[in-house]
Amino acid sequence: MKTAKLTKKFVFMMSAAVAISGCKTTDWSKVTYTSSPNPLEMHGDTIVITVKGSIPAKTQATKEVITLTPMLKWNGGELALKPLVFQGEKIKEGKGIIVAKKKETNFNYSEKVAYKPEMRVCEFTAKAVTTKKDKVKKEYMVPKLADATIVTPLLAAGDERAVMGKENMPRIVPMGIEADIHFLISQENVRPAELKTDDMKALMNFLSGSQTAIKDEKGKKTIGYNKNYDIKGISISAYASPDGEQDKNANLAADRGKASSKEISSFLKKNDLNYLIEATDTVVTENPKSGKKSTKINKTNIEDKFYTISSTPEDWEGFKSKMEASTVPDKDMILRILSTYSDLDKRETEIKNISKAYTEISDQILPALRRAKISVSGEKKCKSDELLAQMSASMPDSLSIEELLYAASITSDMGAMTTIFSNCARIYPNDWRGHNNLGCMYLLQNKINEAGASFEKANQAAANNPAVLNNLGIVAMKKGDRKAAETYYSQSSAPEAQYNMGRINILKGKYAAAVSNYQGQNSFNAALAALLNGNADAAMSAIESSNDKDSAMGNYLKAVIAARKSDATGAANYLKAAFAKDGSLKQNAQTDMEFLKIREIEAVKSALN
Repeated sequence: MKTAKLTKKFVFMMSAAVAISGCKTTDWSKVTYTSSPNPLEMHGDTIVITVKGSIPAKTQATKEVITLTPMLKWNGGELALKPLVFQGEKIKEGKGIIVAKKKETNFNYSEKVAYKPEMRVCEFTAKAVTTKKDKVKKEYMVPKLADATIVTPLLAAGDERAVMGKENMPRIVPMGIEADIHFLISQENVRPAELKTDDMKALMNFLSGSQTAIKDEKGKKTIGYNKNYDIKGISISAYASPDGEQDKNANLAADRGKASSKEISSFLKKNDLNYLIEATDTVVTENPKSGKKSTKINKTNIEDKFYTISSTPEDWEGFKSKMEASTVPDKDMILRILSTYSDLDKRETEIKNISKAYTEISDQILPALRRAKISVSGEKKCKSDELLAQMSASMPDSLSIEELLYAASITSDMGAMTTIFSNCARIYPNDWRGHNNLGCMYLLQNKINEAGASFEKANQAAANNPAVLNNLGIVAMKKGDRKAAETYYSQSSAPEAQYNMGRINILKGKYAAAVSNYQGQNSFNAALAALLNGNADAAMSAIESSNDKDSAMGNYLKAVIAARKSDATGAANYLKAAFAKDGSLKQNAQTDMEFLKIREIEAVKSALN
């Protein structure tokens, strides 16, 4: 009996000791943690850590304090984060989380960490220190809370799009000239002196200059012509002054037009400009019975088609225009008569009643209205591509800015383009396009400082030009000044600036904004933005439709997309394709946390090894 009593007493005492021990000694082995996300992720240069924990009842001694210090640990270093303090419920002082003795205690922890490259391959854990009355009782590491770090936003490609200044060289240069033939009152004959005026000489020189005679070996006989430019048409507008009878004036104006036309036709024939007068048509006919073919040359006079002749019996519009510009007495009264009377005869009578004014009108205004206006239109083709290419290399100073820019557009030789744009900037320093396009060439050669200097000159030539602002943003981005780049892009209205802003938004973690930047575009970055914004299907569609579809990085991104869709087979195949094009990607993939959850699947394991 004594033995039984002693046994019961021992069991009771042991149970009490265990119970007391449960209250007085901290044991955190039962604490559970959930870290989100796992693996940790970097967005906008920052790692956001969130931990939810649960402390069961009778886990922490009522008079002890636990200081839990989360940390990121990597090979060769660690970073301690903001600590959490837990204190037993019998501790009256302190500001830690009070851990209940008899019930579960939940806690939350969040922290933001500036990303550093060494954090790409590391783990998230924590160090616990138990103290009682400020004396350390125990130190230990808690189990790993999460792996770290997914840094997929850093895949964003430097695919900024520069904007070139475009050439505006017309392929055909319009030409034209005008001259007047004046007539005496009531006369339609062309006086010889009228053909010797400066404007008529210039018009005739323009007509004759449209072709150059080719002489024989002796330089005497004309054997042909070289076309310098095309004469496209001649219009003759003949007028009579608003004095005299309307019917006579109508005939007079028409006769003046015909007389002027004859003088021009005579000049054309005299200077062998027959192509402006007659057309030659070759007509081939076949005899239906014999089957013989015959050729007939038809010359048809095209003077009526080539010339446009119009006449104005009484040039009241010309009269009004010259009156407004004159110093004729009672000018205002005469202008009121023009606006008051629509009847032309009444107008003339009323104006003649102002005798003093009419004398000056007859001397100063009416003679200038008795005329035929001759207008010649022509076209000149620009220099051939071959000639422009030759001249841009050998004599660039003789070309216009448009010709130089065009010459650059028809070559794929980067060296030649750089030389041409350099000459543009030298010869035409006030035109922004030369400086800007030279800067674009420097960008392609990764000469960032030289590109920036050229773009600054372009900005001086055309302040706040959208193309130049976009290109200055690219330089800032390549120099690592993301803030300046964003400022330039926001000030530019160029579509390329909208696109270029997409990369900045990816790096800032603003993925929805980046998707908007890339709307309608299929590129590596457009696909990356869609993936980071949570749309793996859109990402795959974009990369498959892009120029990077079969590139090393294109396949790598497709592997990441497949991994996020838990498609291990697809991820393995894309990784193999990526490694085949760029073997250095294998080392990156072996530590890429995107593949952590499928890394041990045989297909992926084989691809990575």
